[in-house]
Amino acid sequence: MKQTYMDFICNILKNKKIGVPIYLNKIAEEVSEEYKLTKKNALAAAAVAIKRIMDKNLIKALRFYQKGIYYLTKETPFGEVQIDKQQLIKDKYIDNDSGYETDYNLLYKMGLTTQIPKHKTIATNNAKDCVREDKKLGVIIRPPKTEITVNNKEYLKILDVLNLLNKIDIDKKVAYKIIADYIKKYKLYYDKLIAIADKYYNKNTILELAHTASVGI
Repeated sequence: MKQTYMDFICNILKNKKIGVPIYLNKIAEEVSEEYKLTKKNALAAAAVAIKRIMDKNLIKALRFYQKGIYYLTKETPFGEVQIDKQQLIKDKYIDNDSGYETDYNLLYKMGLTTQIPKHKTIATNNAKDCVREDKKLGVIIRPPKTEITVNNKEYLKILDVLNLLNKIDIDKKVAYKIIADYIKKYKLYYDKLIAIADKYYNKNTILELAHTASVGI
């Protein structure tokens, strides 16, 4: 005899790591596969089961974050462990090659500036047509120059960096070497960089790319 939906979901939840986001739709996928339900029925069953689990306090560490998202917590000397917001950001804006960190965050990570930006900025396909702040997650999101794919993501990163190069205080020769090394590390092609830059970026970006190529080639 198969266990009930609630028991099945309880077992799933208990094995989740502390702080890691738990998505209702992901739980529903497991319910659908286990009980051979349609996605719609599995989602409904999972939603009801999790509500009952919380109402009955069957998993004391289970917390609600927002609609469709839960997490497990534990008590520490500093209070309860909260949901991992960095993972939420990654799941919402970056996973499946749909986005990447950009602007001064990227400059900092590449070692082109020592200034730590106040806000993380993400270029993402989920930004639609405007720059906005996701206040709940504390990030700025903006649309990319063109739709991000697995094939162009690293190229767009480099061109975003080159586009900002004149706005930071750095020895340009050092910057070109760092960027050229990055291009080499990720096995990017200069002709493809030029093609994308010519189509979506300004002349200054193309000029900075030329200077980088003179170091890297």
